[in-house]
Amino acid sequence: MKNKLRSVAKSNAFQSIAASLLCIIVGLVLGFIVLLIIKPQGAWKGITDLLKNFFYFNGEKLRLKYFGSTLVKTAPLIMCSLSILFCYKVGLFNIGVAGQYCIGVGVSLYAALAWGLPWWLCMLLALVAGCVMGAIVGFLKAYRNVNEVISGIMLNWIVLYAVNMLLANVKESTSPYTLVIPSESASLIPSWGLSSLFGGNKRVSIAIPLAIIIAVAVYIILERTKFGYELKATGFNKHAAKYAGMAEKRNIIVTLAIGGGLAGLGAAMFYLTGYEQWNCSLSSVPSMGFNGIAAAFLGGLNPIGCLFSSYFIQHITEGGANLDKMTYSAEISDLISSIIIYLCGFVLFIKFMMNKRIKNSEEKRAAAGHVEPLPGTDTAVIVEEKGKGGDE
Repeated sequence: MKNKLRSVAKSNAFQSIAASLLCIIVGLVLGFIVLLIIKPQGAWKGITDLLKNFFYFNGEKLRLKYFGSTLVKTAPLIMCSLSILFCYKVGLFNIGVAGQYCIGVGVSLYAALAWGLPWWLCMLLALVAGCVMGAIVGFLKAYRNVNEVISGIMLNWIVLYAVNMLLANVKESTSPYTLVIPSESASLIPSWGLSSLFGGNKRVSIAIPLAIIIAVAVYIILERTKFGYELKATGFNKHAAKYAGMAEKRNIIVTLAIGGGLAGLGAAMFYLTGYEQWNCSLSSVPSMGFNGIAAAFLGGLNPIGCLFSSYFIQHITEGGANLDKMTYSAEISDLISSIIIYLCGFVLFIKFMMNKRIKNSEEKRAAAGHVEPLPGTDTAVIVEEKGKGGDE
């Protein structure tokens, strides 16, 4: 029994889940402490209201409607987290995901509002635009050894202001926001009956199941294909990959292009629902791209884990709007969400500490001569049975 428990404790899936849950619990406790410091009387109600999200409302139909709204915002976050994850698996930190998300917004909205193109073509253009942005970063990394973090950050700001200028051509005359996509427009992503499942929420679309399908596809590509193996091998050591006959430069460019395409597609999944308009006076890139970093790490850098972590982050973000504004300022919900998101960066560190503790424990048991072999491991162990002679 102990052997099975130790084997489970060493599994990557268990460690990822345990580390993520620990980060969430610590984040919520710290958030609760912040509420206690500000006003102890409303702290418990505040933290529970944040966690309730759509359960805060009365009536099943209203709850389903707000649940659908949370899912609408979860779809682009899933795509941004997959973008981060895909590149990270190949040893690249795609911090340019925010800019790639921006270009997806600009291209998809312009194609919808200025040209009236069908939704699938708008999404395809956003995908291509994101791929191009990612490929630029990949080219600079592969052929000029420019760090992808530096080039990604620089492109984030270039793209932001370029998108602002582009969408200024399709904005409302009396406000900085873009025009609303007409409800009868072919540019809106179809619901295909999903809206009826969420209290008639018209913003719920096929983008949600599409994001789940893409997450599964990313998992299969990375873990079950030769292409995914080559990409990860390049990430481990590009020089060894080159020696083994792999096109390491091509792999770097392709990886960042795919990452950029995922982020661009995620932007189209959100803005083509008509849920939100773009503000052409924005002076900072959308937080969705950076939240994707937290979702990727909270999900244990696993595509399936990213589905749950992305929903959780969006759940508490939306739930923060339910805090009593007479008791706490509007920024408190963002602060609590930020604390939890910040702690997501410690998931890998926690997994490292867990492995270190397990290794030290096994070494002590081995030195004492009481370690039994663990199934499925190659750890060298010593078995000593009491009551038997030395010859046995």
